[in-house]
Amino acid sequence: MSNQTDPFKAGPSAAYPPPVDRLLNELAKLPGIGRRSAERLAFHVLKSAPADAAALAESIRDVKKLVRHCGICFNFTDSEVCSICADPRRDASTVLVVEQPRDLIAIESTGMYRGVYHVLMGRLSPLDGVGPDDLTIGDLMARIGDSSRNARSVEVAEVVLGMNPTLEGDGTALHLAEALASTSVKVSRLARGLPSGGQLDLASKAVLADAIEGRRSVG
Repeated sequence: MSNQTDPFKAGPSAAYPPPVDRLLNELAKLPGIGRRSAERLAFHVLKSAPADAAALAESIRDVKKLVRHCGICFNFTDSEVCSICADPRRDASTVLVVEQPRDLIAIESTGMYRGVYHVLMGRLSPLDGVGPDDLTIGDLMARIGDSSRNARSVEVAEVVLGMNPTLEGDGTALHLAEALASTSVKVSRLARGLPSGGQLDLASKAVLADAIEGRRSVG
């Protein structure tokens, strides 16, 4: 019986040096990046000047080292309080609740909203095991109950529900509306200018602007 190795049998690839192979594997873990895209990115890094590659590595390191969640709204920031919560020109009595920081960025791009935010860091999804305790709902209720927990210690007068118009988003909005019913704050919701089943970060600026302008009370 021959002990010769089958040259076509799958096994560890030796096409790349180990450092390149490690880079490919890490890049391929990124969302939307397959093996081919990872190879293109890796080759770009290989062809880049050492200073450019070092700058990329340093920026990734700084993001993980310096960026944190705002102590008030849970937006990303490199300080204790984000620039939106600290801005005296913003109406801190109106809090727009969104699912993720990218939704906040999408709304900010319209330039139509001048209040502050609260980022839930997700949405209710029983099938995925995501319940109220896994989101920042408790922190939102604390902001409403204690003005010192809100931006610039301003009392919250209105909460705008800005969940994505999906089944899970609607369920999260309903849960929040029920929780807020026992408070004195006005509760409104972004108008249905947003398409059902869509995502805030994929909507156009015009659609988002109409949704903000046309928000309505809940209940």
